[in-house]
Amino acid sequence: MNSIVTQRFIKCHDKLREDNRVRSSRQFAINLDYLPQSLSEILKGRRDVTIELIRKAVELYSMNPVYLFTGEGPMFMTEENHQDFRVLTIVTNSVEDERIVHVPVPAQAGYAGEIANPSFIQELPTFTLPDYKYKVGTHRSFDVSGDSMEPTLFEGDKVVCSYVEPTLWESSIKNNHVYVIVTHGDVVIKRVINKLAEGRILELHSDNDFYDLYRINAAEIREVWYVRAKISPFLPAPPNSKNHLHGEISDLKLTVGEQLRLIQNLHTNIEKLLPGQGF
Repeated sequence: MNSIVTQRFIKCHDKLREDNRVRSSRQFAINLDYLPQSLSEILKGRRDVTIELIRKAVELYSMNPVYLFTGEGPMFMTEENHQDFRVLTIVTNSVEDERIVHVPVPAQAGYAGEIANPSFIQELPTFTLPDYKYKVGTHRSFDVSGDSMEPTLFEGDKVVCSYVEPTLWESSIKNNHVYVIVTHGDVVIKRVINKLAEGRILELHSDNDFYDLYRINAAEIREVWYVRAKISPFLPAPPNSKNHLHGEISDLKLTVGEQLRLIQNLHTNIEKLLPGQGF
């Protein structure tokens, strides 16, 4: 028996024929640049639909990938939520287990610009984590740059994120949680206030009070990733050592103490030289 995804794909195919959006299964296959004989095998339950065929069906007929993979939502997307849709590129190992793609700082501008290029994604470094929650769904990790999210995140940290489907942005993006937002030209890590329902915008906040909040329109957003964990290269100093800042403070205290002693000695000497002068 074929997979549940294939069964949903067949339902979408049948709906297209029922609504006369395609005249025949042969025309459907030819329009998708797919062999009619191979499509017939899928429709008869003898083979499963491929990711490439799903990608083409999403682009040409607006099949809803959320419906295909989860069973939620309508079979077909509207023009509004389809206009910036793309199939997410994933990387798997030899046994088809999905790997976490890492986007380092030097690659982030390219990632925003080449987001639809599978070759670019496949050339990025990948890794796995032992926790089971990273075995389910699609994950990315991103380098943290700058100080806008201090003290929560520091430059050099890596955030591990899960993918948020575009059709679920309005309902799934949680207020005051941290997300990676990929726009047409940038990758930013911010704490988010979700105002998509009322104004089609996200409000982005930095944890560092030096930075002002700003807003982006939904049309500018290409991907949203929910930050689930961070990997930090920094370790606290051992208890018996002082870091550079504490050393400077200690030196400053010694200097101030020495200056106070000099002033007191000077005051005492003046009193001896000028007795009864009211010093």
